[in-house]
Amino acid sequence: MILDAAGRNLRQADVPIPECGPDAILLKVHACGVCRTDLHVVDGELRHPKLPLIPGHEIVGTVLEIGKNVEGFACGERIGVPWLGWTCGHCRYCRSGKENLCDEARFTGYTLDGGYAEYAVADHRYCFSLPDRYGDLEAAPLLCAGLIGYRAFAAAGDANNIGIYGFGAAAHIIAQVAAWQGRKVFAFTKPGDEKAQRFALSMGAAWSGGSTDAPPEEMDACILFAPVGALVPQALTRTVKGGVVVCAGIHMSDIPSFPYSILWGERTVRSVANLTRRDGEEFMSIASNTPIRVEATPYPLESANMALDDLRNGRLDGAAVLVTAQ
Repeated sequence: MILDAAGRNLRQADVPIPECGPDAILLKVHACGVCRTDLHVVDGELRHPKLPLIPGHEIVGTVLEIGKNVEGFACGERIGVPWLGWTCGHCRYCRSGKENLCDEARFTGYTLDGGYAEYAVADHRYCFSLPDRYGDLEAAPLLCAGLIGYRAFAAAGDANNIGIYGFGAAAHIIAQVAAWQGRKVFAFTKPGDEKAQRFALSMGAAWSGGSTDAPPEEMDACILFAPVGALVPQALTRTVKGGVVVCAGIHMSDIPSFPYSILWGERTVRSVANLTRRDGEEFMSIASNTPIRVEATPYPLESANMALDDLRNGRLDGAAVLVTAQ
């Protein structure tokens, strides 16, 4: 499924199977998650994508071929491919384990072709083995909703009371991890969205309500998965002194001005960007040992536009995943 220009529907096309370079892995795609970042790309909010582009960065597939420089993977193995697809390896960020900040980074399904396809290639450095306990449908959302959600969760530190704004694919995974660790999750949804609030409670949240509702306790940290800048001041007013508000998205509407008094008291507002290989290894270890119930709605590959539209219009609980015919 190919994007020719921002704002257009994807078109179905037959293209050559991509070539496997010396540092790459060629895989047969089984499933690919449909992420809000894909919407930002398709709708033109993330500018300057590779065009034409095969979107998709939550790829689950089987290794068909490995390049001559690849170690640690074997043909027939099931692997996952995330958003961060390539880094230079020699800049100040790459040398210090912060490759997520590499200025030359390339991104799967944005500046590199992704997984809305039957075959894909990926840099072996940014491929991960997947926990056996999850099927292809369930494993796909772990590769962005899970990984970026985990980086945001880690940025919240040892917070016990965690407020989550926007209860979609990432939130429903991280809420379960937090609950498994004995923390309390307070889910904030669009005002009046009782369906999302019930979903949050079913995923382990201790409380759920609208973004304008007052929770029963103060938050030690808040994580914003909703790309709405106006939620930042709201979250700050719910956060204790010394707490943190983590903005987890790659794109967000403008943050309005707010009084310094709600930031004072050593509160922090921070973003998270992309992921590191260490994030991937840590989160997959957690996912192996935590019984995460991944809610995923399958769509045939050729129904990618329908899946994107359902995500755009809030018609999903959990994640949408494209599946290919095997």
